[in-house]
Amino acid sequence: MTIRLGVFGLGDTACAWAESLAGRGAEVAGTVRTAEKQARLGARGWEVACFERGRALPEDALRGLTHVLVSIPPDSEAGDPVLDRALDRLREPTVQWVGYLSSTGVYGDHQGAWVDEETPLRPAGSERARRRARVEARWLALAGKLPLHVFRLAGLYGPGRNAVEAVRAGRARRLDAPGVVFSRIHRDDVLQVLDASLEQPRPGAIYDVADREPAPYHEVVAYACELLGVEPPPLERLEDVDASPALRSFYRDRKRVRAERIRSELGVELRYPTYREGLAALL
Repeated sequence: MTIRLGVFGLGDTACAWAESLAGRGAEVAGTVRTAEKQARLGARGWEVACFERGRALPEDALRGLTHVLVSIPPDSEAGDPVLDRALDRLREPTVQWVGYLSSTGVYGDHQGAWVDEETPLRPAGSERARRRARVEARWLALAGKLPLHVFRLAGLYGPGRNAVEAVRAGRARRLDAPGVVFSRIHRDDVLQVLDASLEQPRPGAIYDVADREPAPYHEVVAYACELLGVEPPPLERLEDVDASPALRSFYRDRKRVRAERIRSELGVELRYPTYREGLAALL
């Protein structure tokens, strides 16, 4: 049977996965927010519609889907536009698999301790994380009615979005907050997790998607500089810099994400188990 993939939110990661599946014979349909992007992706032979909370899907768009990926983040206090405006597309009898891209931000601050899919969520320190947790809970409430799979992604990096590019562009900073580490994941490892879930669907499953070495961002920048053969920017104490409230709240969100379920249930072996392999490959 031909896969007819519907993607709500054709961002970089979702586009990369859709392109990969299209290369294996899948039909692709999806949504964007601008006419320019609609025309650009439509030129690939994809069915592309404009959609957001204030603009409903055309009645005949994204019908007859077999697999659905939702990568639109919460759009406001109002919540999730797919849940509120397009849930009927996911309830069609042809739909066999639904994936929702969430974030490990839903865990909140655990003072640097390890977390996994069984860890209670406590995203009190960030409004963005609280919003994400509320929307994720709404999706999980549909797990018995939809073939739903939730993927909690760690900090995403990949082509065009990584520490090597930040150093090259002169945007990289090395901020030190003692005890603060971040988990991350290469885009291509996200794609192989999604592929594995398609092959081995487990409706109702939640998967953390993170590599095997949480690390401070200043160490990642230093390694990118080492790869490029340049001097790293100076190490600055977070408490001494003029950082935005959003950035400060990000650095208060301390946890290490253990992502063993993608290996034990899906058999995924990460191509880039740490940032070192990932950055070297990107370079």
